[in-house]
Amino acid sequence: MNHRLNESMIQSSRIADAFRRAKAEDRAAFIAYLTAGDPTPDATVALATALERAGADILELGVPFSDPIADGPVLQRAAERALAGGTTLETVFRIARRIREETRMALILFTYLNPLLRRGKGAARQAKGAGFDGVLVTDLPPEEAREFQPRLRQAGLDTIFLVSPTSTAFRMTEAARLSSGFLYVVSRPGTTGARQALPRDIARTVARARKAAKSLPIAIGFGIATPKAARSAARQADGVVVGSALVQAAELAGADREWAVETFARALVTSCRRS
Repeated sequence: MNHRLNESMIQSSRIADAFRRAKAEDRAAFIAYLTAGDPTPDATVALATALERAGADILELGVPFSDPIADGPVLQRAAERALAGGTTLETVFRIARRIREETRMALILFTYLNPLLRRGKGAARQAKGAGFDGVLVTDLPPEEAREFQPRLRQAGLDTIFLVSPTSTAFRMTEAARLSSGFLYVVSRPGTTGARQALPRDIARTVARARKAAKSLPIAIGFGIATPKAARSAARQADGVVVGSALVQAAELAGADREWAVETFARALVTSCRRS
């Protein structure tokens, strides 16, 4: 696959389409997160379809990992449940294939670097074949991505990098340069986890990210847990990411997890409208 063809594929990716559609409808794209295999593969697929019914545009499907340094307690427990059930990267690919068959949402592989390295050089092509549209590697900083990022792009996958309030202007620029699909703005330093409100300095972080991203969409995540917080994020960014709060809703609801997640996600989606 040549570079020019690959760029064309990325420009017409489901992720780019999701942001264009949201912009045309005067809203922020709603990006949901689930840990694959939590509590079972079947449950993950059912939750994904519930999220699409609620109006989710993009789904981040997390690979459970034994040392999730960026995750708070909720996602740590989700990873533990999924790993205890035998979830591997191959399981995640199987789940993704089923979600791709049953939904039209854009799919992002949300992972630490180690599972991809263990899979080998074919991991990017396998992810694309499973139905993923992009990859976000949580512990891959821009400075160390020069070798790995091209493999993902050559496979036709969008690459999404993280920036935070502590990122320098240089790192934001590098993260944006390496990103396609969107640039992910972490709302606060630290781990993931549901919080009641966005930090007071988020507008400053978003302004800096906008300057680096230029025309690339940006999405805010980490800590968005209420419709009010989602509404605030939607007025500042092109996308709103909610993870821990959805996983916690499923965890607390037990057998009623699909209803709980769909109901909660619907309220969040409504809050992403700007008019």
